[in-house]
Amino acid sequence: MSTHEDESPWQPEELRVLLVDDEPDVLLGLEMLASSLGADVTTTSSAEEAFERLVREKPHIVISDIAMPGKSGLDLLHEVQRFDETILVILVTGFGTIDTAVSALQAGAVHFIAKPFDNEEILSSLRRYGREALVNERVRRMTRENVAGARATNAKDADASSPSMIAEDSKMRELLDLVRQVALTPMSVLIEGESGTGKEQIARELHLRSPNRDRPFLAVNTAALPDTLLESELFGHRRGAFTGAESDRKGIFEQAAGGTVFLDEVGLMSHAFQEKLLRVLQERTVTPLGTATSIPVDFRLVAATSRDLRDRISRNEFHADLYFRLTVVTLRVPPLRERRDDIAPLAAHFLGLYGSQFRTTADGAPPRLGEDAIRELEAHDWAGNVRELENSIQRALVLSRGGIIRAHHLGIQDNATSSWSTPLDADLSYDEGKKRAVETFQRRFIQDALRRAGGNVTHAAQSCGLTRAALQRIMRTLKVERSTFVDD
Repeated sequence: MSTHEDESPWQPEELRVLLVDDEPDVLLGLEMLASSLGADVTTTSSAEEAFERLVREKPHIVISDIAMPGKSGLDLLHEVQRFDETILVILVTGFGTIDTAVSALQAGAVHFIAKPFDNEEILSSLRRYGREALVNERVRRMTRENVAGARATNAKDADASSPSMIAEDSKMRELLDLVRQVALTPMSVLIEGESGTGKEQIARELHLRSPNRDRPFLAVNTAALPDTLLESELFGHRRGAFTGAESDRKGIFEQAAGGTVFLDEVGLMSHAFQEKLLRVLQERTVTPLGTATSIPVDFRLVAATSRDLRDRISRNEFHADLYFRLTVVTLRVPPLRERRDDIAPLAAHFLGLYGSQFRTTADGAPPRLGEDAIRELEAHDWAGNVRELENSIQRALVLSRGGIIRAHHLGIQDNATSSWSTPLDADLSYDEGKKRAVETFQRRFIQDALRRAGGNVTHAAQSCGLTRAALQRIMRTLKVERSTFVDD
């Protein structure tokens, strides 16, 4: 009899697995099991080295021991989630208690295996989660390809001189006017704004309108990498500088060669790395890892933050001298709720961008927004800003099957703004009214926590005093999507 798993064929040789254990015999056993499936296997004996391998190998699955010298498997799990939450983590430990298992699963592991483990359990886990990881990767790849194709199709006949950003609202027009002026100068720029407002798009606009638009635009999310890897990424390294450094590599500052370097979430850099970045900005040289030789660099720095850097300075969490180096010019991107004249044009833009990917109506008419949907869009408070709007349009296109999009297709009519700004039904009971009010509070509370955490469910749960599992249950009930709040 065929199983559900048999209905989703997959190729194990496409699967990349990272194994982490400080016991050589155990590590060898795990390697033999994973290799027997045909997977591409990488092994290491410590969590510290595992993260370096993680960035370079980009595995689909990490299987790690919990109790190891130095950082533990749980520490590694948190670093993996911070780097890429799509990587699946299975934790193994010789101290297999229920409490340990629950803690591991609540922290985000997909599975927990106690030592001494059964070989078939390892193989079964790799088959199950390997299939899931590869299918999800294909879906993400197809989505990126479809979006790229749609962008190319929409841009093909566009006037090269037309603005690349939608700005119908007066606040955004003022911002873009300032962008055009600043773009002509070599000044460093700090872009402030909430998650999802489009800070990277503003940085790209600065680059495209600069005299060096033909030079590279290179972006790095500084919050996604620990100091050592961030230093390697930005400053470069020489062969043998650390485990896995098999050849010389130019850093992004050197690669820019007169172009623009965009550093996102600079407010989350460690104080030690802030000092290194300040030195680069002062001296205009970098020293790659593994050498004492300084190399001159030429780039225009654009940084972004969703945090209040002045507040972080007051708490000794951000270097004041670096702040003043970054803020030669400061640009603030207003949240979508403060630029309501942009909501309908942005919705129409995303409709055109993604509409061709969905089945149209029988008469061949393109998908369009109904008046009730437009009213709903303009009433929403958009806690996740432009990214939330984009996700809502994509969801609505699926639910409407390419036809007329109605308010209920958007999935936002129960949000905080709509619930509070419209009167309750006259025949609504007290219990039902109370239920709606509680849901409204929960949604706004959870959305705010996710926005502050940049979409990291673990951190959002901690700030709310909830377990990760409890927060995920609430998110599923209220149909709140984590991806809406992921940092730019």
